[in-house]
Amino acid sequence: MPQATAIFNLFFFNPQGDYRFSWRHPDAPGKEIFTLKYYADLARRAEAAALDNIFIADHVAIWDTVPSGVPHYANPRLEPITLLAALSAVTENIGLMATASTSYTEPYNLARYFASLDHLSGGRASWNVVTSWLPEEAANYGLDTLPEHGRRYERAAEFIDVVRKLWDSWEDEAVLIDKQSGYFADPERVHPLNHEGEFFKVRGPLNVPRPPQGHPIVVQAGSSESGKQLAAAQADIHFVFMSNIEKGLAYRADMNQRLRKLGREPEHFKILGGVLPVVVNTRKKESSVGSLSRR
Repeated sequence: MPQATAIFNLFFFNPQGDYRFSWRHPDAPGKEIFTLKYYADLARRAEAAALDNIFIADHVAIWDTVPSGVPHYANPRLEPITLLAALSAVTENIGLMATASTSYTEPYNLARYFASLDHLSGGRASWNVVTSWLPEEAANYGLDTLPEHGRRYERAAEFIDVVRKLWDSWEDEAVLIDKQSGYFADPERVHPLNHEGEFFKVRGPLNVPRPPQGHPIVVQAGSSESGKQLAAAQADIHFVFMSNIEKGLAYRADMNQRLRKLGREPEHFKILGGVLPVVVNTRKKESSVGSLSRR
């Protein structure tokens, strides 16, 4: 069995801090959270600290349906794939993990985006798959109600399958650019999909050659029953939050069973646990913060 290796990421959910009102802290950043300079500085620091990935969460709506939403915390943010493409130019080794929903776009779009990010970054792209859960998000895409939970995950399973097939539609040596023969690509190594499923009909092939990684890493975030099954079947990495070590170990054991039932080796499947570090400079503050975190 290969030796286990820990993965450490810089995770962005709220750009000014995980606590929703942390933007009010005197030391919190302001409007610079919408500038490349702000994120480029953080990315360089993360890479210098030998972190493995920059992991950016996302919603496709603002929180404007509650009275305190827009005036006190609207949750605006930059689009993750665009931001990580820019950060790929100011980093060399750190992974670039972007969140993108399967509920409000098409497989061809996301296959292009992540293949392009993988090329631009030299093989550092990862896709964090979510199905989206906010009614505000559904309303931005022509829906009156949020799609039913189970159906969102059924769509996600087919979505991921189609994306992987699109990444495979160009073989590794398909691009020739042979000026003497006049062949740009080998037609025997570029393949249409002609996929027809319950949710998607996609001809293919992709109009971006095969990504440097072959398949950018697929991460799945969501610990419902449907989420766990999707992760076990489709993901390389599973992102969850656990309140203590015991629950985390039990969760890992459960996922191992699911993986084995699907014929997958658990040692090749990583679980990322979300951690919120709180830095204090005195024991007294440590004690007070600890009591708050246990409430």
